[in-house]
Formats: sequence, C-alpha cells, structure tokens
Amino acid sequence: MAITGTADVSARIDLGARLHFENGMVWLDEHRMLLLHARALGALRSELIKSLGVERASSLLMRMGHDSGAQDAQLARKLAGDGSFEDVFLLGVRFHSLEGMVKVETVSSELDLDHGVFHGEFRWLDSWEAETHIATFGIGDTCTCWHQLGYAAGYASTFMGRRVVLRETMCRSKGDAYCYIVADTAECLSDDDPYIRAFAPDDIAGQLSDMAKEIDELRASLRCDVQTSSLIGRSPKFLRALNLLRQAAVSPITVLLTGETGVGKEVFARWLHDNGPRRDKPFIAVNCGAIPQDLIESELFGVELGAYTGAHRARQGRFERANGGTLFLDEIGDMPLAAQVKLLRVLQSGEIERLGGDKVLKIDVRLVAATNIDLAAAIGEKQFRSDLFYRLNPYPIVIPPLRERIDDIPLFIEVLLARLSKRHSKAIRGVSDRALKMLMGYEWPGNIRELENVLERGVLLTQAGGLIDADSLSVGLAHRERLGAFLGPDGHLHHSNQTAEVSADMAGMTSLNIAQHENRLVSEAMRRANGNINEAADLLGLSRRQLDYRLKAGSSV
Repeated sequence: MAITGTADVSARIDLGARLHFENGMVWLDEHRMLLLHARALGALRSELIKSLGVERASSLLMRMGHDSGAQDAQLARKLAGDGSFEDVFLLGVRFHSLEGMVKVETVSSELDLDHGVFHGEFRWLDSWEAETHIATFGIGDTCTCWHQLGYAAGYASTFMGRRVVLRETMCRSKGDAYCYIVADTAECLSDDDPYIRAFAPDDIAGQLSDMAKEIDELRASLRCDVQTSSLIGRSPKFLRALNLLRQAAVSPITVLLTGETGVGKEVFARWLHDNGPRRDKPFIAVNCGAIPQDLIESELFGVELGAYTGAHRARQGRFERANGGTLFLDEIGDMPLAAQVKLLRVLQSGEIERLGGDKVLKIDVRLVAATNIDLAAAIGEKQFRSDLFYRLNPYPIVIPPLRERIDDIPLFIEVLLARLSKRHSKAIRGVSDRALKMLMGYEWPGNIRELENVLERGVLLTQAGGLIDADSLSVGLAHRERLGAFLGPDGHLHHSNQTAEVSADMAGMTSLNIAQHENRLVSEAMRRANGNINEAADLLGLSRRQLDYRLKAGSSV
C-alpha cells in the first residue's frame, strides 16, 4: 500500500488529548516528558559545541534526537491500533510540532511500506535549534538542526523498520528563510559516510588532548564579531554593509549613507572615521535638518565679525573645525538649495570662505553624508541639485532597516540593556522568551531608536534583577502572539479559537458607550478562553492584573 500527497492524513488522531499534567509530571500517553526552558537547553547545546567541537557535538545531538524520535515512533504504532500504519506515519510531523521543536509543513510524502520505500520533503519553520544557534554563533555556512534531524531519522527509521536518511538542504542558520529537509530510505551506506558516522558512539575521554587544537580552530571559524567597535550585528545584510564600509575606511572617497530614520547612520559614519587614517583628527557631525535655513551657511562655513546683525565675533564653521578629519552631514536632503551651491563649490575646490569674508581657506576634509529620503526623487522635484548628488554618491552604502536584521535584535537587546541598566542604576537580566519573540516579530518602523525606547520602558517597569516580560513592553507591540492551547481544570491542553473576528452579537452593537463595549469585550474574551483569565487577558492585550481589575469592578457578566 502506498500513500502519495502533501496532506497529513493522521489528522483524526488528537495528540493534545494524550498530553496531560499530574503530580508534577508531564505525560504524552505513557511517556513521561519534560518542559524545559528553550534558552537553558540552548545554553547547554552551545556549551557542547564549544567543548566538543562541531562534529562531536552535532553527532551527540543527533543521537539524542534519534532516541527521542524512536520512542515517538513506537507510540505512533500503538496509536495506529488495528488501523493502517500508513495512516499514522506522518503523525511524526505533528509530534515534532507538539513537542515545541519546530513547525513542520509537509511539502510531499511518498510512502510504500510493502516495498520499504519512503521519500519525503518537509519545510521546517521556527526551528528552536536554528534560532538558538544563530543567537550564539550567528549566521554561518552550515546546517545546524542536528537534534531535530536525529529525531526525524529515529522516528522514520523505527517506523519503517529500515534506515531512513535525512538531509538538511536549507537552514535558517545559513541565512535561508526556513529549513528544508529531504528524506529517503537507503539500502546501504558505507561506514565512512558522514551520516553513518554521526550515529556511531564516540569515546571522548581518550581524545581530550587532541581536542584542544580542534576547539581553538573551531572557535576561530565560528567566531563572529558581535560588536565591531560601535557597530552591532551579524545578519547577512548588515555584514554586506559593513564590508563596504571597511573597504571605504582606508580611502578618502566621499561616502553616502542611506537608510530609514533610526538605523544608526551616524554610528556608521563614526566607525568609518575611527577605522581610517584620520582617526586621530576631529569627527564633526552636523544635522542639516535641525539647523534653521538662514543659519546653515554660517554653521558650515563660518562667519566673520559684523557679517550680519548679531555677528559680534568671528567664528569657525564646521568645515574648519573638521579640517584634517571627517565631516558628517546628516539629513543632507534637507539642506537648502543656496547652501547646496556653496557645498558643491567646496567639494570641487577644497576651499571655503566664511560668511562676510573674502579670505579663501584651504581645507582637507573627508566628507560623509547621510539621508533618509530618495535624493533621485528630490532631484526630480527640484529640491536637490543633481550635480551635488553625483559628487556625494560615488560610494553609496545602504544601511538595512531593523526589520531586515531580525537576527541582530538579540545583540541589540544585550547591548542596549547594559547601557540602560547603567543609566537607570538598575541591573536587568534580559528579556523573557515571549518578550523576545514579540520583539523579533515586530516591524520596527522607528528602527533601533524605537527599540531602545521600548527597552527603556521595560527597564523602568521591571524590578532589579528580573527579566523584562511581554506586559512591560510598549503598547506599540500589541500584535503579541496568541497561545494555541491552555491547561484546563481536567489537566489536559485545550485548543481555543482565537481569531480576530468578533462574534455576531458583538458585530451588532450600535451603542458607542465605552463602558458597554468594554463589558462585552471582556465577556467575549472570557467566553473564548473558557474562563481562563490569563488567556482572556492575552486576547484583550491586557496584563493579568489589568483584567483582574476590570473583573472585580464588575465589567464581566
């Protein structure tokens, strides 16, 4: 008998009903399970890699996963009862998801138990193993879902009664959008095959002396600059921008930094100065959009005594102050046209004249400009000079927004919390797992600046020595995830429908009375959550304490 398709034909089996909690123990049918903190397990995984090296650690994790998958396969065979084994083979996909390892999407599955043939392709989403690897080691060139791969191999091989080989062809740890798994039955593989070697027991004790050099090489290969001077990041788009910046640092070429507000353009400009031959000379920053238009020329080029009413003394401009060093012109797209003409002349001649003066001053300045607007569009609207644009744009660098640097968010959190803890004299251990997932799922229109503001609010609302939780984050993040199940009074997980639509009686409300709407919203949330206050609070975007207050005040029916 063969099965071909993409659907999980085991959907009739309710795994959630077999998961229950009693007397401090978690059970999946008759198998005792453990709820572990993903962060703690990730820390152990990282220690294994650092201590044993990639090859040994990956093999150990695959063997651990293989044993777990084999046990779940035995349970799946039991659940099949008198039914067809083919009907429950893909139950492994749901085991994988239920146990919190990864969300599995079956792309294709061809199973023929009579002839011992299986081919499957699966898409893995939100892999905990890839996420924890990226958090510690960054994006690399190796697939890293070793424990999960071992689990799937153990499940499939035990169920089939013959070896099933799984290969991870794509992985989040390599910068791919998701992990992709291809599974096939294998008649024979040599003992030298890396896949077979991975499952062979390894006697580590006798090889400690040889490991010292191997670990040093491993650390060198995996080491990723978490913080390159003032720059933070390891995501692919950040590293591309950083590579361009490195190449420009040793050159006098004019650099144009483009990117949205809050992405850290001045931080990039300072890094460029600090890592170039002018590092011992001044770095002068000017925000062209923050200076009144009638003052920007005097700010940039200086002013002589009596040049205009109120000019009581001669004063250097920013170009003179930056002489020999770097001048950073931020938001250059906001510079008025008259000042653009003078700036173009300076770039062409290397000379300036103070406002109200007739003396020509030679200057040697490395110019770095930045903008968050489309200068090409501004040229079309006659708001920016095309000849100046060509002078500023020989070496453009695009700084990606934070939403395109999701893997960098944990790094920013670590650095920003250290800074904010010092500012507020309050030690904060970090953010909770759920808060981190919220932060990494948000679009961040205000980029790094908005992230810092959100974290500062969290620091203020969190007790010293604690973790910032989801309820302490800004209301701008009210897109927070919904839990798919909750623990009911019978000790089982119950799944709830948590869609955004209101029920028919809610949609029919015509009154605009706030109290009435609040009463019915609270009632609706409590109904959907089957009386579970924590779940109802989550549906409403409130904290447990806020909902308790409304319930005690008589908001619910």
